[in-house]
Amino acid sequence: MSQKVTEKVPFNGTKEQEEKLLAVIAEHKGMNGALMPVLQKAQDIYGYLPFEVQKIIAEGLECSLEEVYGVVTFYSQFSLNPKGKYKIGVCLGTACYVKGSGKILEKIQENLNLAVGECTPDGKFSLEATRCIGACGLAPVFTINDDVYGRVTEDEIDGILAKYKE
Repeated sequence: MSQKVTEKVPFNGTKEQEEKLLAVIAEHKGMNGALMPVLQKAQDIYGYLPFEVQKIIAEGLECSLEEVYGVVTFYSQFSLNPKGKYKIGVCLGTACYVKGSGKILEKIQENLNLAVGECTPDGKFSLEATRCIGACGLAPVFTINDDVYGRVTEDEIDGILAKYKE
């Protein structure tokens, strides 16, 4: 597979989002353990935790940016990248992987020119590799938002994605 150059999705935070975040910070400032609930609320507000948001939190809670980044990257519940309008999750649990979900993931990456954990520059698609989603009998499985695609083959991927590209 050829190396790809990824374009960073620009940060598009609004003044209203920043005001909400600053209110959350003010509510938690000075409390022990404030960082986790502030990060959780910030992710609810923005959908992810880009550098710009982490910087506001560090300044507001008077802690280092390194501490904020360390917590964000330690816990899997936090995301450094935005999520697309269509969130794709490819199950790499044992049953799905044995039935070929690794190839399904590769085909989706190739079709969208997208790496796991990234979002397309237009904000339309994001891609995650997931663990078991509880549909082992339909392996291999992937989801696009709430739509579940089971027993899929590599040959079906382009057609499935085309429905969401329209």
